[in-house]
Amino acid sequence: MHATCVLAPPALLGRHRLLTCLLLAVLAGCSHTPRSGGYFQNDGPGSRPAAELDRIPDAVPRLEPLARGPNRPYAVNGRQYVPLTTDQPFRERGLASWYGRQYHGRPTSSGEPYDMYAMTAAHPVLPIPSYVRVRHLGNGREVIVRVNDRGPFIGERIIDLSYAAAHRLGFIQQGHALVEIERITHADIRAGRWPDAHAPALGPATTPVRPSPSPAVEAPNYWVQLGAFRQREGAESFMSQVRAQVQWLAPQLVLVTEDALHRLQVGPYASRSEAGAAAERIREALQLVPAIVQR
Repeated sequence: MHATCVLAPPALLGRHRLLTCLLLAVLAGCSHTPRSGGYFQNDGPGSRPAAELDRIPDAVPRLEPLARGPNRPYAVNGRQYVPLTTDQPFRERGLASWYGRQYHGRPTSSGEPYDMYAMTAAHPVLPIPSYVRVRHLGNGREVIVRVNDRGPFIGERIIDLSYAAAHRLGFIQQGHALVEIERITHADIRAGRWPDAHAPALGPATTPVRPSPSPAVEAPNYWVQLGAFRQREGAESFMSQVRAQVQWLAPQLVLVTEDALHRLQVGPYASRSEAGAAAERIREALQLVPAIVQR
């Protein structure tokens, strides 16, 4: 869909904001209909010039304790969400959207005011707060954002970015873009690994840059796959069941979305033999036949 309508998430699931969230999710039904030259409700870009937005720096990852309220399980539109509460890798591909002036200054799920000119984001299940590297798969641009809000809850969107972050990635006019997101873990921050793969601030959004990750910090790439689902709801439901049934697996569970499938995987492991040993243990615990994959 090539709508210019920008989808704002219900900003927000603080203790007293669930009703607002549900109402906005219903009102957002217009998002499925392309509109020419408009934005959702009164949302839209800010007044700062592009040159000033280009100079806004990425979020700088630091160790922060988890917030209490926004990391509890919750439901929106009849769909259950179980936020991650452990320091684990997370990688996902899908559509990103952005939200702008309609929510500027309003409370986010973390209780912090939303700043459309800060490098922040909303995600349904990533820990609040946490840091994510977002790469635009169409032009190779990257930004690092701080997750401090919940959303989006519409369609197949996986993340809602601030206006500033969307500008840096170059999809303000399109309203959405295909991206890959990767969580920067506490282990990455402690080891100082996150700057190595960070793309510097770029000039015009039309300049494609695809930075290569440093071989010295390449992560292990063997994973044990527990299942693949066409519907994200099915994958999330299965992940919740696995967490409840086999608690020692919870810190290593990752939901990866690619090729129109949502894959529940465990890892990473440094070698195929290590992954094989884990697969055998998982087979006995869950009574299923997992597969070993490499990525």
